[in-house]
Amino acid sequence: MRNEKRMERILGYSLVAPAMLLILAIAIWPVIQSFYYSLFDYRLNDPTKSSIHLNYSLDLERYLQNYPFLQGALKQEIAAADGQTKEVLSQVQEKLEKMDAAIRADAQVAKQYDRVNEALDNFESPSEELKIAELDKQTAEQLTATVRDVLQTLKQVRKDTELKQPDKVVGLAEGLKGVVIEPNFIGLKHYKDNFSDPRLWKALWNTTFFTVVSVAVELVLGLAIALLINKAFVGRGLVRATILIPWAIPTAVSALMWKFLYDGQNGIVAKYFETIGLVDRMGDLLTTEAGAMFAVIFADVWKTTPYMALLLLAGLQTIPNSLYEAASIDGATKWQQFTKVTLPLLRSSILVALLFRTLDAFRVFDLIFVLTGGGPANSTETISILAYKVMFSQTNFGSGSALAVIVFLCVAIISMIYIKWLGKDLLSDSASVKR
Repeated sequence: MRNEKRMERILGYSLVAPAMLLILAIAIWPVIQSFYYSLFDYRLNDPTKSSIHLNYSLDLERYLQNYPFLQGALKQEIAAADGQTKEVLSQVQEKLEKMDAAIRADAQVAKQYDRVNEALDNFESPSEELKIAELDKQTAEQLTATVRDVLQTLKQVRKDTELKQPDKVVGLAEGLKGVVIEPNFIGLKHYKDNFSDPRLWKALWNTTFFTVVSVAVELVLGLAIALLINKAFVGRGLVRATILIPWAIPTAVSALMWKFLYDGQNGIVAKYFETIGLVDRMGDLLTTEAGAMFAVIFADVWKTTPYMALLLLAGLQTIPNSLYEAASIDGATKWQQFTKVTLPLLRSSILVALLFRTLDAFRVFDLIFVLTGGGPANSTETISILAYKVMFSQTNFGSGSALAVIVFLCVAIISMIYIKWLGKDLLSDSASVKR
Protein backbone atom coordinates (compact mmCIF):
# COMPACT_ATOMS: atom_id res chain seq x y z
CA MET A 1 0.00 0.00 0.00
CA ARG A 2 2.81 2.39 0.88
CA ASN A 3 4.63 1.55 -2.32
CA GLU A 4 1.49 2.30 -4.35
CA LYS A 5 1.06 5.69 -2.67
CA ARG A 6 4.72 6.44 -3.20
CA MET A 7 4.47 5.56 -6.88
CA GLU A 8 1.36 7.74 -7.21
CA ARG A 9 3.20 10.61 -5.56
CA ILE A 10 6.20 10.21 -7.86
CA LEU A 11 3.92 10.01 -10.89
CA GLY A 12 2.10 13.15 -9.76
CA TYR A 13 5.35 15.07 -9.32
CA SER A 14 6.61 13.88 -12.71
CA LEU A 15 3.44 15.17 -14.36
CA VAL A 16 3.67 18.54 -12.59
CA ALA A 17 7.45 18.94 -13.10
CA PRO A 18 7.32 20.05 -16.79
CA ALA A 19 4.78 22.75 -15.96
CA MET A 20 6.86 23.94 -13.00
CA LEU A 21 10.00 24.08 -15.14
CA LEU A 22 8.11 26.07 -17.78
CA ILE A 23 6.86 28.51 -15.15
CA LEU A 24 10.39 28.81 -13.78
CA ALA A 25 11.82 29.52 -17.23
CA ILE A 26 9.15 32.00 -18.33
CA ALA A 27 8.12 33.78 -15.14
CA ILE A 28 10.67 33.28 -12.39
CA TRP A 29 13.96 33.39 -14.31
CA PRO A 30 13.50 37.00 -15.60
CA VAL A 31 12.77 38.11 -12.04
CA ILE A 32 15.90 36.36 -10.75
CA GLN A 33 17.92 38.01 -13.52
CA SER A 34 16.44 41.44 -12.71
CA PHE A 35 17.28 40.95 -9.03
CA TYR A 36 20.86 40.04 -9.99
CA TYR A 37 21.23 43.19 -12.10
CA SER A 38 19.76 45.29 -9.29
CA LEU A 39 22.73 44.37 -7.09
CA PHE A 40 25.11 46.30 -9.38
CA ASP A 41 25.60 49.93 -10.34
CA TYR A 42 24.88 49.02 -13.96
CA ARG A 43 24.62 52.03 -16.31
CA LEU A 44 24.98 52.11 -20.07
CA ASN A 45 25.74 55.84 -20.08
CA ASP A 46 28.94 55.28 -18.07
CA PRO A 47 31.70 53.32 -19.87
CA THR A 48 33.14 52.05 -16.58
CA LYS A 49 29.73 50.71 -15.49
CA SER A 50 28.29 49.54 -18.80
CA SER A 51 28.68 45.89 -17.82
CA ILE A 52 28.81 43.73 -14.71
CA HIS A 53 32.19 43.86 -12.94
CA LEU A 54 32.83 41.63 -9.95
CA ASN A 55 36.59 42.30 -9.89
CA TYR A 56 39.00 45.14 -10.62
CA SER A 57 39.99 45.38 -14.29
CA LEU A 58 41.96 47.59 -16.66
CA ASP A 59 40.82 49.10 -19.94
CA LEU A 60 43.96 48.38 -21.94
CA GLU A 61 42.71 50.17 -25.05
CA ARG A 62 42.25 53.46 -23.21
CA TYR A 63 45.47 52.96 -21.26
CA LEU A 64 47.57 52.39 -24.39
CA GLN A 65 45.93 55.30 -26.18
CA ASN A 66 47.31 57.63 -23.50
CA TYR A 67 50.30 56.13 -21.65
CA PRO A 68 52.86 55.85 -24.54
CA PHE A 69 52.02 59.35 -25.79
CA LEU A 70 52.24 60.77 -22.27
CA GLN A 71 55.71 59.23 -21.87
CA GLY A 72 56.77 60.72 -25.21
CA ALA A 73 55.48 64.17 -24.24
CA LEU A 74 57.28 63.96 -20.88
CA LYS A 75 60.57 63.11 -22.61
CA GLN A 76 60.25 66.22 -24.75
CA GLU A 77 59.45 68.38 -21.73
CA ILE A 78 62.36 66.91 -19.72
CA ALA A 79 64.77 67.59 -22.59
CA ALA A 80 63.67 71.23 -22.73
CA ALA A 81 63.42 71.81 -18.94
CA ASP A 82 66.08 72.44 -16.32
CA GLY A 83 66.49 72.65 -12.57
CA GLN A 84 63.58 71.76 -10.30
CA THR A 85 61.11 71.32 -13.17
CA LYS A 86 63.31 68.73 -14.87
CA GLU A 87 63.66 66.81 -11.61
CA VAL A 88 59.90 66.80 -10.94
CA LEU A 89 59.10 65.65 -14.48
CA SER A 90 61.73 62.91 -14.23
CA GLN A 91 60.10 61.66 -11.01
CA VAL A 92 56.70 61.63 -12.77
CA GLN A 93 58.18 59.66 -15.63
CA GLU A 94 59.69 57.15 -13.20
CA LYS A 95 56.37 56.70 -11.40
CA LEU A 96 54.64 55.99 -14.71
CA GLU A 97 57.28 53.43 -15.68
CA LYS A 98 56.92 51.63 -12.32
CA MET A 99 53.15 51.67 -12.79
CA ASP A 100 53.48 50.15 -16.26
CA ALA A 101 55.87 47.50 -14.96
CA ALA A 102 53.42 46.56 -12.20
CA ILE A 103 50.68 46.12 -14.82
CA ARG A 104 52.87 43.89 -17.00
CA ALA A 105 54.01 41.80 -14.03
CA ASP A 106 51.01 39.52 -14.53
CA ALA A 107 51.67 37.13 -17.44
CA GLN A 108 48.06 37.09 -18.66
CA VAL A 109 47.76 40.88 -18.51
CA ALA A 110 51.12 41.25 -20.30
CA LYS A 111 49.89 38.96 -23.08
CA GLN A 112 46.70 41.01 -23.53
CA TYR A 113 48.78 44.20 -23.26
CA ASP A 114 50.95 43.20 -26.25
CA ARG A 115 47.99 42.05 -28.36
CA VAL A 116 46.02 45.27 -27.73
CA ASN A 117 49.09 47.37 -28.45
CA GLU A 118 49.61 45.48 -31.70
CA ALA A 119 45.99 45.98 -32.71
CA LEU A 120 46.19 49.73 -32.04
CA ASP A 121 49.43 49.99 -34.03
CA ASN A 122 47.54 48.43 -36.96
CA PHE A 123 44.64 50.90 -36.45
CA GLU A 124 42.33 48.06 -35.40
CA SER A 125 39.82 48.07 -32.58
CA PRO A 126 40.40 45.24 -30.07
CA SER A 127 37.49 43.10 -28.92
CA GLU A 128 35.77 43.76 -25.61
CA GLU A 129 37.14 40.58 -24.07
CA LEU A 130 40.69 41.36 -25.18
CA LYS A 131 40.90 44.98 -24.10
CA ILE A 132 39.58 44.39 -20.56
CA ALA A 133 42.25 42.79 -18.37
CA GLU A 134 41.55 41.62 -14.83
CA LEU A 135 43.76 43.12 -12.10
CA ASP A 136 44.26 42.25 -8.46
CA LYS A 137 42.99 44.79 -5.96
CA GLN A 138 46.45 45.93 -4.84
CA THR A 139 47.67 46.66 -8.38
CA ALA A 140 44.43 48.43 -9.25
CA GLU A 141 44.58 50.67 -6.18
CA GLN A 142 48.27 51.39 -6.82
CA LEU A 143 47.47 52.33 -10.42
CA THR A 144 44.64 54.63 -9.35
CA ALA A 145 46.81 56.34 -6.71
CA THR A 146 49.68 56.79 -9.18
CA VAL A 147 47.47 58.38 -11.82
CA ARG A 148 45.98 60.72 -9.21
CA ASP A 149 49.42 61.80 -7.93
CA VAL A 150 50.83 62.23 -11.45
CA LEU A 151 47.88 64.33 -12.55
CA GLN A 152 48.08 66.53 -9.47
CA THR A 153 51.84 67.02 -9.93
CA LEU A 154 51.53 67.90 -13.62
CA LYS A 155 48.77 70.42 -12.92
CA GLN A 156 50.98 72.07 -10.31
CA VAL A 157 53.95 72.14 -12.73
CA ARG A 158 51.75 73.70 -15.40
CA LYS A 159 50.68 76.35 -12.90
CA ASP A 160 54.17 77.14 -11.54
CA THR A 161 56.35 76.85 -14.65
CA GLU A 162 56.09 77.24 -18.39
CA LEU A 163 55.92 73.94 -20.28
CA LYS A 164 56.21 73.55 -24.03
CA GLN A 165 52.90 71.69 -24.40
CA PRO A 166 51.13 71.96 -21.03
CA ASP A 167 47.62 71.11 -22.26
CA LYS A 168 48.85 68.02 -24.11
CA VAL A 169 50.73 66.66 -21.08
CA VAL A 170 47.90 67.27 -18.63
CA GLY A 171 45.26 66.07 -21.12
CA LEU A 172 47.05 62.74 -21.65
CA ALA A 173 47.33 62.32 -17.87
CA GLU A 174 43.59 63.05 -17.57
CA GLY A 175 42.98 60.25 -20.07
CA LEU A 176 44.44 57.75 -17.62
CA LYS A 177 41.88 58.55 -14.91
CA GLY A 178 39.25 56.10 -16.15
CA VAL A 179 41.46 53.18 -17.12
CA VAL A 180 40.81 51.27 -13.88
CA ILE A 181 37.34 49.73 -13.80
CA GLU A 182 36.24 49.10 -10.23
CA PRO A 183 33.74 46.41 -9.17
CA ASN A 184 30.22 47.82 -9.43
CA PHE A 185 28.60 45.43 -6.96
CA ILE A 186 26.63 47.55 -4.48
CA GLY A 187 24.28 45.00 -2.89
CA LEU A 188 20.87 46.33 -1.88
CA LYS A 189 21.79 50.01 -2.23
CA HIS A 190 19.37 50.54 -5.14
CA TYR A 191 16.48 49.34 -2.98
CA LYS A 192 17.54 51.62 -0.13
CA ASP A 193 17.80 54.60 -2.50
CA ASN A 194 14.48 53.85 -4.19
CA PHE A 195 12.55 53.42 -0.95
CA SER A 196 13.96 56.71 0.32
CA ASP A 197 13.02 58.49 -2.92
CA PRO A 198 9.70 60.43 -2.74
CA ARG A 199 9.22 59.81 -6.47
CA LEU A 200 8.82 56.05 -5.86
CA TRP A 201 6.18 56.61 -3.17
CA LYS A 202 4.32 59.03 -5.41
CA ALA A 203 4.39 56.46 -8.22
CA LEU A 204 3.11 53.77 -5.83
CA TRP A 205 0.33 56.07 -4.66
CA ASN A 206 -0.64 56.89 -8.26
CA THR A 207 -0.64 53.18 -9.11
CA THR A 208 -2.72 52.23 -6.07
CA PHE A 209 -5.23 55.04 -6.60
CA PHE A 210 -5.60 54.20 -10.29
CA THR A 211 -6.01 50.50 -9.51
CA VAL A 212 -8.56 50.85 -6.71
CA VAL A 213 -10.78 53.43 -8.44
CA SER A 214 -10.71 51.90 -11.92
CA VAL A 215 -11.26 48.32 -10.73
CA ALA A 216 -14.10 49.36 -8.39
CA VAL A 217 -15.92 51.27 -11.14
CA GLU A 218 -15.31 48.45 -13.63
CA LEU A 219 -16.73 45.90 -11.17
CA VAL A 220 -19.98 47.83 -10.69
CA LEU A 221 -20.46 48.63 -14.37
CA GLY A 222 -19.28 45.18 -15.48
CA LEU A 223 -21.74 43.45 -13.13
CA ALA A 224 -24.59 45.65 -14.39
CA ILE A 225 -23.71 44.89 -18.02
CA ALA A 226 -23.34 41.16 -17.27
CA LEU A 227 -26.79 41.08 -15.63
CA LEU A 228 -28.24 42.89 -18.64
CA ILE A 229 -26.77 40.70 -21.37
CA ASN A 230 -27.52 37.54 -19.35
CA LYS A 231 -31.24 38.14 -19.94
CA ALA A 232 -32.95 36.77 -23.03
CA PHE A 233 -34.05 39.54 -25.42
CA VAL A 234 -34.14 40.21 -29.13
CA GLY A 235 -30.69 41.12 -30.49
CA ARG A 236 -28.81 39.86 -27.43
CA GLY A 237 -25.99 38.43 -29.58
CA LEU A 238 -25.48 41.75 -31.35
CA VAL A 239 -25.42 43.63 -28.04
CA ARG A 240 -22.85 41.22 -26.59
CA ALA A 241 -20.60 41.61 -29.61
CA THR A 242 -20.94 45.42 -29.56
CA ILE A 243 -20.10 45.66 -25.88
CA LEU A 244 -16.83 43.77 -26.41
CA ILE A 245 -15.55 46.19 -29.08
CA PRO A 246 -13.68 48.53 -26.63
CA TRP A 247 -11.89 45.57 -25.09
CA ALA A 248 -10.93 44.21 -28.53
CA ILE A 249 -9.18 47.45 -29.55
CA PRO A 250 -5.41 47.39 -28.80
CA THR A 251 -4.56 49.46 -25.74
CA ALA A 252 -2.08 51.72 -27.54
CA VAL A 253 -4.63 52.46 -30.25
CA SER A 254 -7.41 53.25 -27.79
CA ALA A 255 -5.05 55.44 -25.73
CA LEU A 256 -4.11 57.43 -28.83
CA MET A 257 -7.79 57.76 -29.71
CA TRP A 258 -8.61 59.09 -26.25
CA LYS A 259 -5.69 61.49 -26.48
CA PHE A 260 -7.37 63.13 -29.47
CA LEU A 261 -10.75 63.05 -27.70
CA TYR A 262 -9.24 64.78 -24.66
CA ASP A 263 -7.45 67.43 -26.73
CA GLY A 264 -7.82 70.88 -25.19
CA GLN A 265 -8.71 72.56 -28.50
CA ASN A 266 -10.53 70.02 -30.66
CA GLY A 267 -11.38 67.10 -28.37
CA ILE A 268 -15.09 66.33 -28.48
CA VAL A 269 -15.07 64.51 -25.11
CA ALA A 270 -13.21 67.43 -23.52
CA LYS A 271 -15.84 69.76 -24.96
CA TYR A 272 -18.73 67.70 -23.54
CA PHE A 273 -17.06 67.51 -20.12
CA GLU A 274 -16.66 71.30 -20.14
CA THR A 275 -20.30 71.75 -21.16
CA ILE A 276 -21.70 69.57 -18.38
CA GLY A 277 -19.32 71.11 -15.82
CA LEU A 278 -16.96 68.21 -15.08
CA VAL A 279 -13.99 70.44 -15.94
CA ASP A 280 -13.61 74.21 -16.00
CA ARG A 281 -11.70 74.28 -19.28
CA MET A 282 -11.19 71.73 -22.05
CA GLY A 283 -7.43 71.79 -21.53
CA ASP A 284 -7.73 70.78 -17.86
CA LEU A 285 -8.10 67.09 -18.75
CA LEU A 286 -4.47 66.62 -19.77
CA THR A 287 -2.75 69.63 -18.21
CA THR A 288 -3.81 69.39 -14.54
CA GLU A 289 -2.99 66.64 -12.06
CA ALA A 290 -6.59 65.82 -11.13
CA GLY A 291 -7.77 66.11 -14.74
CA ALA A 292 -5.04 63.80 -16.05
CA MET A 293 -5.75 61.12 -13.43
CA PHE A 294 -9.48 61.31 -14.17
CA ALA A 295 -8.73 61.07 -17.90
CA VAL A 296 -6.64 57.89 -17.64
CA ILE A 297 -9.13 56.22 -15.26
CA PHE A 298 -12.06 57.09 -17.54
CA ALA A 299 -10.22 55.70 -20.58
CA ASP A 300 -9.29 52.52 -18.70
CA VAL A 301 -12.87 52.01 -17.48
CA TRP A 302 -14.18 52.42 -21.05
CA LYS A 303 -11.74 49.84 -22.38
CA THR A 304 -11.71 47.12 -19.73
CA THR A 305 -15.27 47.16 -18.34
CA PRO A 306 -16.35 44.74 -21.14
CA TYR A 307 -13.63 42.31 -19.99
CA MET A 308 -14.98 42.43 -16.43
CA ALA A 309 -18.52 41.94 -17.78
CA LEU A 310 -17.40 38.92 -19.81
CA LEU A 311 -15.85 37.23 -16.76
CA LEU A 312 -18.92 37.89 -14.63
CA LEU A 313 -21.27 36.74 -17.41
CA ALA A 314 -19.52 33.37 -17.41
CA GLY A 315 -20.23 33.10 -13.68
CA LEU A 316 -23.88 34.14 -14.06
CA GLN A 317 -24.51 31.43 -16.64
CA THR A 318 -23.51 28.74 -14.11
CA ILE A 319 -26.34 29.73 -11.76
CA PRO A 320 -29.42 27.49 -12.38
CA ASN A 321 -32.68 29.28 -13.20
CA SER A 322 -34.48 26.91 -10.80
CA LEU A 323 -32.96 28.83 -7.86
CA TYR A 324 -34.56 32.06 -9.04
CA GLU A 325 -37.88 30.28 -9.62
CA ALA A 326 -37.80 28.83 -6.10
CA ALA A 327 -36.93 32.24 -4.62
CA SER A 328 -39.76 33.85 -6.58
CA ILE A 329 -42.23 31.26 -5.30
CA ASP A 330 -41.06 31.98 -1.75
CA GLY A 331 -41.95 35.64 -2.33
CA ALA A 332 -38.43 37.08 -2.76
CA THR A 333 -38.21 40.40 -4.59
CA LYS A 334 -35.76 41.00 -7.44
CA TRP A 335 -33.38 42.78 -5.07
CA GLN A 336 -33.57 39.91 -2.57
CA GLN A 337 -32.89 37.43 -5.36
CA PHE A 338 -29.85 39.47 -6.34
CA THR A 339 -28.45 39.75 -2.79
CA LYS A 340 -29.39 36.27 -1.54
CA VAL A 341 -28.91 34.17 -4.68
CA THR A 342 -26.84 35.96 -7.35
CA LEU A 343 -24.10 37.59 -5.26
CA PRO A 344 -23.32 34.57 -3.01
CA LEU A 345 -23.12 32.20 -5.97
CA LEU A 346 -21.17 34.76 -8.02
CA ARG A 347 -18.59 35.36 -5.29
CA SER A 348 -15.92 33.08 -6.78
CA SER A 349 -16.36 34.62 -10.23
CA ILE A 350 -16.12 38.12 -8.75
CA LEU A 351 -12.89 37.25 -6.92
CA VAL A 352 -11.36 35.78 -10.08
CA ALA A 353 -12.38 38.84 -12.12
CA LEU A 354 -11.01 41.17 -9.43
CA LEU A 355 -7.74 39.20 -9.32
CA PHE A 356 -7.19 39.47 -13.09
CA ARG A 357 -8.19 43.12 -13.30
CA THR A 358 -6.28 44.23 -10.20
CA LEU A 359 -3.06 42.66 -11.44
CA ASP A 360 -3.59 44.10 -14.90
CA ALA A 361 -4.40 47.57 -13.55
CA PHE A 362 -1.46 47.60 -11.13
CA ARG A 363 0.93 46.82 -13.98
CA VAL A 364 -0.62 49.46 -16.27
CA PHE A 365 1.88 50.95 -18.68
CA ASP A 366 0.85 51.39 -22.31
CA LEU A 367 -2.42 53.27 -21.68
CA ILE A 368 -0.84 55.95 -19.48
CA PHE A 369 2.44 56.03 -21.41
CA VAL A 370 0.65 56.89 -24.66
CA LEU A 371 -2.03 59.11 -23.11
CA THR A 372 -0.06 61.29 -20.65
CA GLY A 373 3.49 59.89 -20.50
CA GLY A 374 3.16 59.98 -16.71
CA GLY A 375 2.57 63.72 -16.60
CA PRO A 376 1.83 66.43 -15.85
CA ALA A 377 4.52 66.71 -13.13
CA ASN A 378 4.51 62.90 -12.65
CA SER A 379 0.90 63.04 -11.46
CA THR A 380 -0.03 59.91 -13.49
CA GLU A 381 3.37 58.22 -13.33
CA THR A 382 2.87 54.61 -12.21
CA ILE A 383 5.55 52.30 -10.87
CA SER A 384 5.86 50.53 -14.26
CA ILE A 385 6.37 53.83 -16.10
CA LEU A 386 8.94 54.93 -13.51
CA ALA A 387 10.84 51.66 -14.00
CA TYR A 388 10.75 52.16 -17.78
CA LYS A 389 12.05 55.72 -17.55
CA VAL A 390 14.89 54.81 -15.20
CA MET A 391 15.91 51.72 -17.15
CA PHE A 392 15.60 52.92 -20.74
CA SER A 393 15.48 56.72 -20.73
CA GLN A 394 18.25 57.08 -18.12
CA THR A 395 19.87 53.74 -19.15
CA ASN A 396 20.29 52.96 -15.46
CA PHE A 397 19.74 49.22 -15.63
CA GLY A 398 20.67 48.59 -12.00
CA SER A 399 18.11 50.94 -10.47
CA GLY A 400 15.54 50.08 -13.14
CA SER A 401 15.93 46.37 -12.38
CA ALA A 402 15.37 47.12 -8.69
CA LEU A 403 12.12 48.90 -9.57
CA ALA A 404 11.07 45.94 -11.73
CA VAL A 405 11.64 43.62 -8.76
CA ILE A 406 9.56 45.94 -6.56
CA VAL A 407 6.72 45.73 -9.11
CA PHE A 408 6.98 41.94 -9.03
CA LEU A 409 6.84 41.87 -5.22
CA CYS A 410 3.77 44.13 -5.17
CA VAL A 411 2.02 41.94 -7.76
CA ALA A 412 2.99 38.78 -5.82
CA ILE A 413 1.55 40.19 -2.58
CA ILE A 414 -1.70 41.15 -4.32
CA SER A 415 -1.91 37.67 -5.88
CA MET A 416 -1.36 35.92 -2.54
CA ILE A 417 -4.07 38.00 -0.86
CA TYR A 418 -6.61 37.28 -3.59
CA ILE A 419 -5.70 33.59 -3.81
CA LYS A 420 -6.08 33.28 -0.04
CA TRP A 421 -9.57 34.78 -0.23
CA LEU A 422 -10.41 32.70 -3.28
CA GLY A 423 -9.16 29.54 -1.61
CA LYS A 424 -11.34 30.16 1.46
CA ASP A 425 -14.31 30.75 -0.82
CA LEU A 426 -13.74 27.55 -2.77
CA LEU A 427 -13.30 25.55 0.45
CA SER A 428 -16.53 26.96 1.88
CA ASP A 429 -18.35 26.11 -1.38
CA SER A 430 -17.05 22.54 -1.34
CA ALA A 431 -18.06 22.17 2.32
CA SER A 432 -21.58 23.37 1.58
CA VAL A 433 -21.84 20.94 -1.34
CA LYS A 434 -20.83 18.01 0.94
CA ARG A 435 -23.54 18.96 3.39
